[in-house]
Amino acid sequence: MASSPPSVELTETFHCSTSTHDYQIRWTSLGESDLQPLIFVHGTPWSSQVWIKYAKSFSKYFRVYLFDNPGFGESPLGTPRPESRNTVSKKVALDADLAQQSEVFAALYGFLTKDWSQKPHVIAHDHGGLMSLRAHLLHQCEYASLCLIDVVAIGPFGQPLFKLIAEHEDVFSVLTGPVFEGVVESYIRGAAHHTLPKEIMQALKYPWLCNEEGRRGFVRQMVQANSRSTEEVEFRYPDVGKGMPVRIIWGTEDQWIPVETALRLKEALNARDVILIEDAGHLVMYDQEGPLGVELGWWLNSVSQK
Repeated sequence: MASSPPSVELTETFHCSTSTHDYQIRWTSLGESDLQPLIFVHGTPWSSQVWIKYAKSFSKYFRVYLFDNPGFGESPLGTPRPESRNTVSKKVALDADLAQQSEVFAALYGFLTKDWSQKPHVIAHDHGGLMSLRAHLLHQCEYASLCLIDVVAIGPFGQPLFKLIAEHEDVFSVLTGPVFEGVVESYIRGAAHHTLPKEIMQALKYPWLCNEEGRRGFVRQMVQANSRSTEEVEFRYPDVGKGMPVRIIWGTEDQWIPVETALRLKEALNARDVILIEDAGHLVMYDQEGPLGVELGWWLNSVSQK
């Protein structure tokens, strides 16, 4: 299978550690250094590449930051620290509630703030929503605004495939070749309302098929997703919209997280509004690239510091 190289290279590496793991996060920035920062946060099983077109476009007006979460895209999974290798439980290793991924994002945020004179805008998709909310509520990361697109942020959760793989992890872990590729492709296809172009499908599935680490990583992410939890932060959601402008954008045909969740989340977060994008599924950035770009542009224009 031919490789699918990224269209924007993540040229920088950020090293950080939690109490249990060491991480190497691949990241990059686009745009002039004196512009207001704008961070794009991806979800699972994607990478920062889902944001490339938007990042390039908005880099005319913002200093745009892209990064791959631990275990996604170009960022390797965290390595257990020597003193914790014998004590890390399976739950911690899987980071079932995204606690460590959020902590790593907060550490990257803290590192980047050295070069900022303004708070950043944050745009997040899928579990990037929960990451950005955790970083804000638990790690004091302050944003100029927060835009949440078809995000994992409020329960209940329940993708059938997550449950199936979690209950039969040993079976899915040994799948290889065309059978495993079929599972990955079927899963990705379900996130889009329209048929994804061949090159887009190739780019989205490639990281999980290119080697053994990727194959294991896909199974690991599915098991992780089955154990998501928002209990640690959901009770604090009402404070979010009181401290900064929040917008929610949702594809009306999202089969992963129903559109009713957007309305519940608006109330929970005290968000300014909900924008529904017709004829779009969970991967709204591919289903309705233009309408999403327009909505993001209007939003950023309305909340940017003058």
